[in-house]
Amino acid sequence: MRQSDDQLSAYYAARAEEYDRVYDKPERQTDLARLQQLIPSYFVDRIVLEIACGTGYWTQFTAPVARTVTAIDINPETLAIARSRAFPPNRVKFDVADVHCLPPHYKRFTGAFAGFWWSHMRRADRQPFLKVLHRALMPGAIVVAVDNRYVERSSTPISLIDADGNSFQRRRLADGSEHVVLKNFPTELELMAEIRGDGTAAEYMPLEYYWVLKYEVAA
Repeated sequence: MRQSDDQLSAYYAARAEEYDRVYDKPERQTDLARLQQLIPSYFVDRIVLEIACGTGYWTQFTAPVARTVTAIDINPETLAIARSRAFPPNRVKFDVADVHCLPPHYKRFTGAFAGFWWSHMRRADRQPFLKVLHRALMPGAIVVAVDNRYVERSSTPISLIDADGNSFQRRRLADGSEHVVLKNFPTELELMAEIRGDGTAAEYMPLEYYWVLKYEVAA
């Protein structure tokens, strides 16, 4: 089974109004509080590119400390919610953009953040994505990725795995519609292998429900 990017985009467009409910799970609040403090600390006074920003949930934590944030997403529906949030004046710009084909004028960013995006890439697409991302970044730029760990009784069960090792979940939205969604759970070893050669000073931090990967773009 191969889910297209259009199918994934359509799912998140349909989910836009209920997008942030995932952050309401009671058992995850300790981890989330830690992330809300940790993530901004990496981007103080940096020119940040935020990948797949969705509703701007994480943008609201980085914008107050970053020099600027350019936050992109493929879905106008989620970006409409993001734009409705309050941000420091002249600090945040939202763009509709494809993370696999960034605009050519995206250059010289000194930080990049990808929240809950790594898990929605097919395994074979991760390194090509990183090549595109790194072209938009300065040497020494900080890259931070945050995503889910698979935790029984908290995570949505995996419903199938395709021939390439990609895993999928069945998700039901508030309108009753069901969607099969690509959701991979990469290991620390996989992540480190994917950035090898392009990333230095890499650090992997496992929390109970999430993981954080931080590294610098090699010169």
